Amino acid sequence: MICAACGEWADEPRVDGPVLVCGFCGHREPFARLPVFALTGPSGTGKSTVCRRLCARLSDRAVVLEQDVLWVGALRDPYDDYAAFRQTWLRTAAMVNQNGRPTVLCGTVAPPQFEQRPERVLFSEIHYLALVADDDVLAARLRARPAWRGWDDEQRITDMLAFNAWVKSTQTTPPMTLLDTTDAPVEETVDAVVEWVLSRL
Repeated sequence: MICAACGEWADEPRVDGPVLVCGFCGHREPFARLPVFALTGPSGTGKSTVCRRLCARLSDRAVVLEQDVLWVGALRDPYDDYAAFRQTWLRTAAMVNQNGRPTVLCGTVAPPQFEQRPERVLFSEIHYLALVADDDVLAARLRARPAWRGWDDEQRITDMLAFNAWVKSTQTTPPMTLLDTTDAPVEETVDAVVEWVLSRL
């Protein structure tokens, strides 16, 4: 969000319909406000596995991105709800959308973490689909992960089960659509996610 006219960086982007407006010099330029699709949910529900298969299935309609690719030290600030991480992803998605195709972001996020960001104005809508699973299945999946992924910490698993329960029970604005992956084969889940995206385009 750097103004093409004056070069100023906007901490809080401004839009006027399909136009991006510089808050410093008033420069206006066309801006496509397309939707974003957030494929979210607790770790172990299948987000990354599904994400890898979505690219081929949606390549002519949307751009699919895995959020973890930017999970680097410079963007981790837990004391501010990872604001730099979320800001970077929303601005990246907004730029991708200027190519005329919406973005599917795969990674853990909840509506309050995106809907309250200044960058929210850059999109027409953000749709949320949360993958969930039964606690015992989710815990078993996490314990079965290779050691380098760091799921040998039982407190970490307990925290993820709490998030799983929160996703299932909390009414957010906008709401999250839930998709249970407890017994679903991967391809069935992929089919359901594709249908969910296409039905909202």
